[in-house]
Amino acid sequence: MSDKQEFQSVFDAYVGCYRSGDAAGCAALFSHDAELFSPYGPPAVGRAAIEAAHLEWFDEDAVNKKIEVTGAGRSGDLGWCLAHYSEGDEGRGTSLNVLQRQAGGNWLILRCSLNEIPVAGPIAS
Repeated sequence: MSDKQEFQSVFDAYVGCYRSGDAAGCAALFSHDAELFSPYGPPAVGRAAIEAAHLEWFDEDAVNKKIEVTGAGRSGDLGWCLAHYSEGDEGRGTSLNVLQRQAGGNWLILRCSLNEIPVAGPIAS
């Protein structure tokens, strides 16, 4: 399995949890000391903070959440990927992620930086 496919499987599991409103499930895909940086709220450090952030993010568009890993690589037990995300008509952007392979061989998100792409509209002058 390629790095891209392995990391896509992590984000597929995340999307499944997100769509069902399972904040604890979303947070479980992050390492205990993970950091999440987002334009949608303050930085979240650790699983408890990441779970709390997700509770604030869920809304009626959550069922439309999509994430596609577009590039990935790894060195040893650290991996990285760039992904595109969307959620309904409003939220879309890219995320840059660092993943860490755990003792059992599974991957967890160690660092995540979400970068929103504004919905097309008039250009301010």
